[in-house]
Amino acid sequence: MNRRPQRVDEKLLSFAREMRHAPAPAEEKLWWCLRNRRLGGFKFRRQYAVGRYIADFVCAEVRLVIELDGESHALRKEYDAERSRFLQQAGFDVIRYENTDVFENLEGILLDMLRHCERRRDSQSGPSPRPSPPSTGERGS
Repeated sequence: MNRRPQRVDEKLLSFAREMRHAPAPAEEKLWWCLRNRRLGGFKFRRQYAVGRYIADFVCAEVRLVIELDGESHALRKEYDAERSRFLQQAGFDVIRYENTDVFENLEGILLDMLRHCERRRDSQSGPSPRPSPPSTGERGS
C-alpha cells in the first residue's frame, strides 16, 4: 500500500522536500501530534505527493488526506475544490481544517481525525476469512 503506482515528477518531489524543511507553524504543530504513529497508531506522511498535487498530510493505510488551510486558501477555493475532487477520484477521503483551528482546537481536530481514520480502517476491512476446520490430529500422507 505504501508503494507509489507511478513515478512522481522529480520537480514535485523536490518542492515537497523543500516544504517539509520549512513548514508553516500550524503544520509543524500538527505534525508533532501525528509523527511516529502518535495518533492511534496510524502512520502519516507530510508534504506527500499524490498525482500532481502535494498533500499536507497523508495516511496511506486508510487513504486519508488532511489539508490545513491558511488565509491564502480563501482566494483559491476553486483550485482547492478541483484538488479535492482529484484526490477523491484517486480513492482518498479529504478533510480540511483551518490553520487557526490547530491553535485553538487541536484536541478537537485530533479526535476528529482519529474518528475518520478508524472509520475508514473499519470500512476497508472486509469480513474475516473462514476459520480452518478443527484439527483431527491426523496428518495427511
